[in-house]
Amino acid sequence: MEIESILAFLLIGAIAGWLAGKLMKGGGFGLLKNIVLGVIGAFIGGFVFSAVGITAGGLLGAIVISTVGAAIVLFVADLFNK
Repeated sequence: MEIESILAFLLIGAIAGWLAGKLMKGGGFGLLKNIVLGVIGAFIGGFVFSAVGITAGGLLGAIVISTVGAAIVLFVADLFNK
């Protein structure tokens, strides 16, 4: 994997984690937590989107899928915290 690909992956993760934090909690979680949340969200979102047959390409598609996955992770985590 090239360094540009890794940096793009981390940037998408940071954006997706921040967006999910804004959507679900009203704020971000800091850069490192946003990246981790976005990366986990990318896997969850990719699984969910492929399970229902939805595809999204390009940078915007990756951000949307990762954000939806990260929001799902936050929702489930919130259920366990109650």
